[in-house]
Amino acid sequence: MLVTDPIADMLARIRNAMLAKHEHVSIPGSRIKRRIAEILEAEGFVSTAVWVEPTKGAPQGRIDIKLKWDGREPIIDGLKRISKPGRRVYAGHDNLPEIRSGLGVAIVSTSRGVMTNKDAKRASLGGEVLCAVW
Repeated sequence: MLVTDPIADMLARIRNAMLAKHEHVSIPGSRIKRRIAEILEAEGFVSTAVWVEPTKGAPQGRIDIKLKWDGREPIIDGLKRISKPGRRVYAGHDNLPEIRSGLGVAIVSTSRGVMTNKDAKRASLGGEVLCAVW
């Protein structure tokens, strides 16, 4: 299946799994999606994010994410793709967005890799604002 925006596809799969009240979601893997999943796990938005190596004959691996729930409600209230293929959004270290007064995170692709807006601000790095999670 050809996907023009793999990060938006990842966020949509997570959003759809939450709406359907699933506990797990499986996403086709890539390095950037793997790093985004690691950030979601580190920030406490998902329980686990496990990289599964490709099987024989498969073109790529996958990421298995276990969603985190607070009773019957998901921990993630919202996911939003900010920089899109048709309109890239860049921000300097002093203009990085603050999501929900610091309760959420923006995920930024910098020259030193993919990181949260808080880590990028601490390292005085700007970059492409990929998405926001709250």
